[in-house]
Amino acid sequence: MTPNTRLVDRILASPNQGERVGVERPDMLVLHYTGMVSAAAALERLTDPAAEVSAHYVVDEDGSVVQLVPEARRAWHAGVSNWAGHGDVNSRSIGIEIVNPGHEHGYRPFPPEQIASVVRLCRDCVDRWQIPAANIVAHSDIAPARKEDPGELFPWDQLFRAGVGRWVPPSNLRSGRFLSQGDRGEPVAAYQSMLGMVGYTIDVDGLFTAHTRLATIAFQRRFRPSRIDGVADAATVATLHALLKSF
Repeated sequence: MTPNTRLVDRILASPNQGERVGVERPDMLVLHYTGMVSAAAALERLTDPAAEVSAHYVVDEDGSVVQLVPEARRAWHAGVSNWAGHGDVNSRSIGIEIVNPGHEHGYRPFPPEQIASVVRLCRDCVDRWQIPAANIVAHSDIAPARKEDPGELFPWDQLFRAGVGRWVPPSNLRSGRFLSQGDRGEPVAAYQSMLGMVGYTIDVDGLFTAHTRLATIAFQRRFRPSRIDGVADAATVATLHALLKSF
């Protein structure tokens, strides 16, 4: 299947690609930010053989779209990652890089023109490949120990209203029991189980370790961005409950 050519403004072939392994078709969509000082710098890196990274698409701040890798091919954007118990996310996914300096170089809101193009591109990929909403994820979702993109300013609610991915209004509860690193017991195991049902790869062992904290941060960054601290407070747990109920 090929993308709607009206959505692609330029093709710039990246050598950093290969065959998909063990899958017949992509069933995931992974959204990133470029995290570099400019779009030109990002494109240079994504097409540099020495960098060994790429993506299928790059969406600039003005809304223009560059295709680097054909969707039938495996781009190198996810790195060591896991979602819903599956590794080799690169083989299963289409990767979209969204131009933004990121947390290291001056993280800022995504312009409306850019988000409109992201929505159109995501809708096109989802419709053609029948990608489940559960498998439309942030880079931080699949690699919470390493990544934080596309970050807390990315408007997942706009994508959801356009029929892309999952989202629920975040809870504003301010009191109630909370869980944090070092806690243990059945409440922790129940909380870990809920994170696992969303898709985060986590051991349900009743131990609130650093790994559970990082998964919590990834969840908060995506679904409750007003406070990203890795503490499973009442608002975080209530938002998680609401998300699972919406499935």
